[in-house]
Amino acid sequence: MPTNYLAVDLGATSGRTVLATFDGQSILMREFTRFDNPQLPLGGHIYWDLPHLYNEVLKALRKVSAEGIGLQSIGIDTWGCDFAFFGSDGQLLGLPHCYRDPYTDGAMDRFFADKMPSSEVYDRTGIQFMPFNSLFQLATQRSEGSVALQQADKILFIPDALIYMLTGEAVCEYTVASTSQMLNPRTGDLDPDLLQAIGLSRDRFGRLVQPGEQVGTLTAQVQAATGLGAIPIVAVGSHDTASAVAAVPASDDRFAYLSCGTWSLLGVESATSIINADSFAENFTNEGGLDHTTRFLKNITGLWIFEQCRREWKADEVPGDVNELNALCLTSSCQSIIQPDDPRFAHPASMTAAIREYLTETAQPLPVTPADYVRVIFRSLAARYSEVVDILRRLTAVDIQRLHVIGGGSRNQYLMQFAADALQMPVIAGPQEGTALGNALVQVRAAGLVGSLADMRAIIARSIELKTYLPCGK
Repeated sequence: MPTNYLAVDLGATSGRTVLATFDGQSILMREFTRFDNPQLPLGGHIYWDLPHLYNEVLKALRKVSAEGIGLQSIGIDTWGCDFAFFGSDGQLLGLPHCYRDPYTDGAMDRFFADKMPSSEVYDRTGIQFMPFNSLFQLATQRSEGSVALQQADKILFIPDALIYMLTGEAVCEYTVASTSQMLNPRTGDLDPDLLQAIGLSRDRFGRLVQPGEQVGTLTAQVQAATGLGAIPIVAVGSHDTASAVAAVPASDDRFAYLSCGTWSLLGVESATSIINADSFAENFTNEGGLDHTTRFLKNITGLWIFEQCRREWKADEVPGDVNELNALCLTSSCQSIIQPDDPRFAHPASMTAAIREYLTETAQPLPVTPADYVRVIFRSLAARYSEVVDILRRLTAVDIQRLHVIGGGSRNQYLMQFAADALQMPVIAGPQEGTALGNALVQVRAAGLVGSLADMRAIIARSIELKTYLPCGK
């Protein structure tokens, strides 16, 4: 008999809920609700509207009830690093900071100078250094005298915060905790010395759970507000990339994966963390995956650059349809290349100005039309993918023969072809909805209906259509 699961999938610009129905052989995904997730500029900072996200989850649950759908469970995945504070009475203490908030600019250097050298931080965590990592956010908030931090009884990452609001259970899911630069992969828990360096104790974070664990059921208040019963919530790969990588429909281990969206996360699966002088020098990250695997990867600034340029172009300058806008890259011959990870592209006032500034400094031709910008962005991302795959081959034992691309960016046929040409190997695009698929299949597995990760991937391969891009001339 088919069973139903609700995947709550929250991204940095929008969120959605997806109803997944599993019949024992394949899984059918139906987008249930969709909503914006705007960043809130307020008081000189940038925040997330967590109550808004919570209310959107309640709306989806009310719709489930109204349609008479029997749910087996609910799973929640979000972006990493950000967190919320709760008081001893269970109340939310203010809005969570957004990782795009530049309040952590310079935080890494201050931490390394005052608390612990970078080499030791990396040896303890194996995490790529980025200024918005939770460690540096918390260090900054402590140095600035954050009242919410001082009063916080619980510090919960965003998916864990929503689980707490829905169930009253405070947990710290492994995959999202691994993005914080506070988790030690050797011990499998938050590192006490790093916590001490920022003046925090382990008991202020929830109990550690692994993907696939049932962590609680909807509270009586949520049941009354939605018309549902005591539906279980399962900790999935709560970091969206962990769920997405679980959905890579690979039949063997000779692949790299690219989770392609606002960020491009490019890496391989590893049985163990890879923490050494070379990975430190290349600033690679070791994030938690399903079945205690490690996602050894590089965070690359992704289609954020494209989306920010798109915001600047006037409606009469470019097509309103994103596919038509993407296709403009074929009408340009601009050969300039940017380095997507240059800090100037993180949160500029004008992305097009930042691109022109970079190209001026590197003595390359400047883009003139939107078509030029689109071509520059897509070719630059593809070139960066090729660089990172070469580094992965050097740092790991994986015999990379193809690139699996998951996420919304896999729909961009022009970027996919640029990538295949730059990498000189096949690029397999899909699933587009990889994060929600991985989220749902972890729930299916928690229900005892699927065995291994390989079984999950076989289900995905049966359930979706993939598209393969070959290098030109091959």
